[in-house]
Amino acid sequence: MHPPRRVAFVFPIYNEEGNIDLLHRTVDEVVAPLSGRYEFSFVYVDDGSRDASLELLTALADKDSRVTVVELSRNFGHQMAVTAGLDTADADAVIIMDSDMQDPPRVALELIAKWEEGFDVVYAQRRSRKDTVFKRATANAFYRTLNRLASVDIPRNTGDFRLLDRKVVNELRKYRERDRFLRGLVSHIGFRQTAVQFDRDRRNAGVTGYPLRKMLRFAADGILGFSVVPLKMISRLGYLISSLSFAGTLYVAGVKLFAPETAVPGWAFMTIVMFFLGGIQMIMLGVLGSYIGRTYTQVQGRPLYSVASVRTAGRARETSEPVRACG
Repeated sequence: MHPPRRVAFVFPIYNEEGNIDLLHRTVDEVVAPLSGRYEFSFVYVDDGSRDASLELLTALADKDSRVTVVELSRNFGHQMAVTAGLDTADADAVIIMDSDMQDPPRVALELIAKWEEGFDVVYAQRRSRKDTVFKRATANAFYRTLNRLASVDIPRNTGDFRLLDRKVVNELRKYRERDRFLRGLVSHIGFRQTAVQFDRDRRNAGVTGYPLRKMLRFAADGILGFSVVPLKMISRLGYLISSLSFAGTLYVAGVKLFAPETAVPGWAFMTIVMFFLGGIQMIMLGVLGSYIGRTYTQVQGRPLYSVASVRTAGRARETSEPVRACG
């Protein structure tokens, strides 16, 4: 008789004291009917929470031997927290799920069912979402833009809520870029992938960890990390402006030669053109700077995150090294 296959849940945690108990209880109830066929474990990564999240997670680890709590030394961001969870998890499959209850735990059963059919990546694709009109509009605009610019096919209306087979996790661990866009990396890696449709719920408690500023930065990571189109657009814009300038030069020369009496000094026009070209140049430099900045942070070779402690089954150990599971 074959031993049960192991499935690990990875939860990034940042100021989620109002969700932790409900989250763990709900996920435990959802997977309980499968406990005979699978061995479940839960990896909670505390991303420098400032509330009582770490205390609640520590108490949870003391009560449930299946729980591992990874405490990061400070707030490194959602994508780094998920990365730390993937580096820690040791299972045949890993399910990444947010901790705000917007990702319905019951969908995990559908992810596992598709995995059993032979798919290596099963991503949860939002059929609907109970967010503000602004959030839905900006998300839709982002995915449309990303779909047009990205060099790989990144499914629309998907987040990090997905199941990854062990071999996909092992491949993903090789990718140590700092400005991480995990859903793009998973698409880049390949393997057999499929979708499960679901309706996203409202946040149960707390506030979102992605205000507008972080959303814009995350969008930039997705676009700049998987597309060189912005760089190509700079040269195309340069060609366009050069063409317009050449046409303007021909027009001015024609007026001077054939109708000099109609020529009017155009200081205001020239000033506007100079400011316009100056603005375009600054935008170009900004795009170049974004790519150069990403290259600079990458070549520094610093660890992606630092771990303060890892607690499993009531035992804790302190460490300053990133957790790397061999899997």
